[in-house]
Amino acid sequence: MPDYKEMYLKLFRASEHAINTLIKAQRECEELYISQPEPDLKVLSILPESKKSMEEK
Repeated sequence: MPDYKEMYLKLFRASEHAINTLIKAQRECEELYISQPEPDLKVLSILPESKKSMEEK
């Protein structure tokens, strides 16, 4: 007869290990993200040049 308790515990330990691995990877990626310098953002106009000159008048 299978030892259901041992099977459950083995699966539980493996699940816990997998979750901890994912949490560790997520934290490492978050640290990489926040340690990068802020990007230089530029605002680009989507209006064609002809409409821009009419709006400025």
